Amino acid sequence: MKAPAEPAAEPSRLRIYLLPNLMTGGNLVCGFVALTRIVEANLEAGDFSKIREALFFILLACIFDLLDGRVARWGGAESPFGREFDSLADLISFGAAPAFLVHRIVLKDVFVNHQEIGWFIASIYLICGALRLARFNCLAQAGGGGSGEFVGFPIPAAAGLVASLTLFIMWWDERELRFGLWRYSLPVIMLFLSFMMISEVRYPSFKALHLRARSPFAKLAGALLFLGLLLVLRGKILPLVLPVIFTAYLLYGFIRPRLPRRVRDEIESEPDTASVEEHAEH
Repeated sequence: MKAPAEPAAEPSRLRIYLLPNLMTGGNLVCGFVALTRIVEANLEAGDFSKIREALFFILLACIFDLLDGRVARWGGAESPFGREFDSLADLISFGAAPAFLVHRIVLKDVFVNHQEIGWFIASIYLICGALRLARFNCLAQAGGGGSGEFVGFPIPAAAGLVASLTLFIMWWDERELRFGLWRYSLPVIMLFLSFMMISEVRYPSFKALHLRARSPFAKLAGALLFLGLLLVLRGKILPLVLPVIFTAYLLYGFIRPRLPRRVRDEIESEPDTASVEEHAEH
């Protein structure tokens, strides 16, 4: 007698968590709006207001990207779907938008008679960003994504550096200096960041920066004071502070291997092992 066939195994249910993916959706929307503002900019008439709006949307996308991962980890809501969705959003907000930005305000004018060269230079950043994201997903899938380190400069930080430097140049232009002389540094910086994204230089992910980090009161007070200062003096201080923050993170990857372990742990806010064990016992 023929044995009855075993029922087919049900496919694993796709886990989609609302709040972290809402943050990722906000990231994606900000990237799309940034692209539309860049397209709408009337640079021929000397109007850079749309470009300034695009820069703020790229920087806002960085905040959404920072929050979605933290919310997912704090709530135990990490999933393969969220990781893939995040990478797709990152490619738009931090890959396509900055590449199109630099092409629109610099490369298009530099290579008037050879537009294909400008397209190629901008596409290098986009391709390297896509490779960086693909490598990150492969490492995460293989179990290498939880080490607290990024291999290569993260693409949100690269986009934040490009956007903040552009914002700084526009702020500098308002001090009666010529925007045209400084904007030519952007393609060079973008190409350098392209190389850094696919490099083997390791950067801390700051995933260990959580609510139980050491000295929580001092860090909370410092963060509140910093946010208050940004809100009160945002028009004057943001163009100066943001490039310094992103540049410091870029340079930190080079000096990090030369720092003593104790100093690295303090900077990256890794939890004290004894404290964690003591908390587990209670």
